[in-house]
Amino acid sequence: MAQPSNIPDTNQALPDNAQARAPLDSALDELIGYAMRRAQLKVFQYLIGRLSDYDLRPAQFSALAIIDQNPGLMQADLARALAIEPPQVVPLLNKLESRALAVRVRSKPDKRSYGIFLSKTGETLLKTLKEIAVQSDLDATAALDNREREELLRLLKKVYQD
Repeated sequence: MAQPSNIPDTNQALPDNAQARAPLDSALDELIGYAMRRAQLKVFQYLIGRLSDYDLRPAQFSALAIIDQNPGLMQADLARALAIEPPQVVPLLNKLESRALAVRVRSKPDKRSYGIFLSKTGETLLKTLKEIAVQSDLDATAALDNREREELLRLLKKVYQD
């Protein structure tokens, strides 16, 4: 069976500098999606590290911020805002409730539904977490100056709000 043309003959030695010349991901370097994902991973790693001191994950922080801006929202609305499936909201809310950061309150008009609210502890912690998130963002994007950071944010919003 013939070997594909893009696979080097293993009997021939590669030059010592072959790895230095061609990064493993060089074929993907010009793809916006790939670059965005790499940047997102870096930014998230910074945030994950900072939130770990509070035993929280980015999705839980995002949920707290969304609940804060939309007190009483339903689980399905939170799932939509987080871009996750509704069943995935249950363990997330269970964690927030077990930490006394959020509460589910039965809706009076529809006894089957629950509105989600931050507790006082959740409100207090969220203030701290927002400051941490801002600093984490600045640290993760330290290679950018303020103008570049604003431009990147503007362009990213343009991509996802289209």
